[in-house]
Amino acid sequence: MSKIGHVIIPIDFSNQSTIALRQSYNLAKFSDAEIVLLHVINQDLFERLKQFSIGKENYEHLLEVGITDSLKEIAKEAISKGLKVSTKVMHGKIYDKISECAGEYDDSIIIMGTRGKINFKKRFIGTNTLRVIKISPCPVITIHGEEHRDGCKNIILPLDIDKETKDKVSRAIDLAIAFDSKITLLTVLDTKDEFIVNKLTRQLHSVKEIVEKHKVECESVMIEGSDVAKSILKYSEEVNADLIMIMTQEEANFIDYFIGSSAQEIINHSTIPVLSIHPMKRKDTLEFTIQ
Repeated sequence: MSKIGHVIIPIDFSNQSTIALRQSYNLAKFSDAEIVLLHVINQDLFERLKQFSIGKENYEHLLEVGITDSLKEIAKEAISKGLKVSTKVMHGKIYDKISECAGEYDDSIIIMGTRGKINFKKRFIGTNTLRVIKISPCPVITIHGEEHRDGCKNIILPLDIDKETKDKVSRAIDLAIAFDSKITLLTVLDTKDEFIVNKLTRQLHSVKEIVEKHKVECESVMIEGSDVAKSILKYSEEVNADLIMIMTQEEANFIDYFIGSSAQEIINHSTIPVLSIHPMKRKDTLEFTIQ
């Protein structure tokens, strides 16, 4: 993973965005990165409100000034910890502008809070969070839970046998080195086929060797489960994981990909922060991947 220089925090003044900001402090400190507090003014809502405002000519300016002042107030805590912080206000669709802001830097990561009930019966297709993950030019960490520990001591890296993983593993190693973390390689078995089980066992062993060559503590775990997402989340909660890393796919149709996928379920329902990354567009020499 390239050195992180800018941590983009979308701020909508909700409790979850404040939690996301506070979770960014350690990452910004370790990376010597600048925190960018971003608020996106929904353009459609803005135009409707503007119609009823007094002094329509100055409404946009006054709104931006008020939001900027509020962002600066929120920034005080981070600044008091010696962190670099800037603020930014943009107009447009939330997911488009978050991605656009991240694209202004070649060393960014997005950390955003998500809201909604954690209920496996409910889908969240079309939410700003999932759309940001889909179109973002950089990795995205989503935070759904209310309370999180400082630091990142235990990283869960789910793997299967079908897709690429070299880029994902290298990013996990970089994070583990930065935070002195342990990496847990996790595979969910939904079959008893001896050939597949043996292949997964060999591949887990190979990845474990790669991780340990970088002086990173690593454990490989294989569990049985018919529902991959639920099994990953249950195990992660049992071991008090600090981060789950998943690999998303760059499919043309966003809705088709996420319906029923393990990635969507994990992002939507995890109370543990989730790091979503896109695969690099290059040929890989390894066979396993994030489930």
